[in-house]
Amino acid sequence: MSAVRASRTRVGRYEVGRTLGEGTFAKVKFARNLETGENVAIKILDKEKILKHKMIGQIKREISTMKLIKHPNVIRMFEVMASKTKIYIVLEFVTGGELFDKISSHGRLKEDEARKYFQQLINAVDYCHSRGVFHRDLKPENLLLDSYGVLKVSDFGLSALPQQVREDGLLHTTCGTPNYVAPEIINNKGYDGAKADLWSCGVILFVLMAGYLPFEETNLSALYKKIFKADFTCPSWFSSGAKKLIKRILDPNPSTRITIPEVIQNEWFKKGYLRPNFDAVDDTCLDDVDAAFNESGEGGNLVVERREERPLLMNAFELISTSQGLNLGILFEKQMGLVKRETRFTSKCPANEILSKIEKAATPLGFDVKKCNYKMKLQGSESGRKGHLSIATEVFEVAPSLCMVELRKSGGDTLEFHKFYKNLSSGLKDVVWDGGLEGKADDNS
Repeated sequence: MSAVRASRTRVGRYEVGRTLGEGTFAKVKFARNLETGENVAIKILDKEKILKHKMIGQIKREISTMKLIKHPNVIRMFEVMASKTKIYIVLEFVTGGELFDKISSHGRLKEDEARKYFQQLINAVDYCHSRGVFHRDLKPENLLLDSYGVLKVSDFGLSALPQQVREDGLLHTTCGTPNYVAPEIINNKGYDGAKADLWSCGVILFVLMAGYLPFEETNLSALYKKIFKADFTCPSWFSSGAKKLIKRILDPNPSTRITIPEVIQNEWFKKGYLRPNFDAVDDTCLDDVDAAFNESGEGGNLVVERREERPLLMNAFELISTSQGLNLGILFEKQMGLVKRETRFTSKCPANEILSKIEKAATPLGFDVKKCNYKMKLQGSESGRKGHLSIATEVFEVAPSLCMVELRKSGGDTLEFHKFYKNLSSGLKDVVWDGGLEGKADDNS
């Protein structure tokens, strides 16, 4: 066991493992608390990149926001640490996947199930607003589920703290995802963060029950026109109570739009409603946030890094963590039609051979390849619908003669990644171990 630990990165009391996701300024990695054995997710930020892009204010805001929020339906932040070059945010690790996976895999939800998730969402958002925090990018992809199916709101990267409210009492930052965004945000004339968040909740409720978006157009100006007019139609299977509530929430005039306290009193909403029972700990000290951004880099939480000379060995706990709901069965089921922002396959070939075969298959598809140890970056040469498609690839050793290969979209459009993966997989037939494919659907990221 010690040999495995020696080949890992250790940050403070955490042993850091595989990458769960990555963006422009951060990577999220699986980690384990060596003192308690608890699994966590660690968001790792590069200080140099943050400084270069003048992102310190926004990142500090994200961390401060998460420290203010302690609620059973919100992803918990445990602590913040720093080294001379990086900032580490230790977060709750949830295994149930995105709420959006449920819609992608099973289509629309039954009304009672959709209401249950909507109630949890409103509980979380109402609590955030009571702490003066507005999310501003609420959408199904930012709603995760734990192993018990409890909803957890994540990603406060675009949230606003009270300091950003101007003298007129309104927020003035345009952000969010177009299909879920309130009309007053697009108008850019200032908006009430609570009312804008509720609009997004209304769109989410519609998506959960319909299986598709209320406002969808390929042309952005046509989409905005629909949003400004609240031009949508509820499907016939919606109950009259659900239709009335959604129409009250998706009111393009924020001054006449229903409020969250009114939603909570709504008859349709109240069916089977349970108020969350939790201890609200009033601990809003942000000293560790300031210390994490201290340019001197002083402190004992310095990362220990060692170069990998073999594929990262994935232990059983991490192997289970890749599977939703701790169900190992779906890890190795062949689901070629379902590809999310990441997909995996298993192979009995040596790691070097696997990477060479992927390179050989990806190059004719117009991808530049960069290799480092047992990781590989594939970058599309042509710009697609959401910029250049880029894919991070990593090989893990799960047994002496068995590797797991993960391909993860790190940039570009999900549908284009889906198409790329289909083309790539035809060139990897002699590499893939029979029955060793796993993927998840997500057509809206």
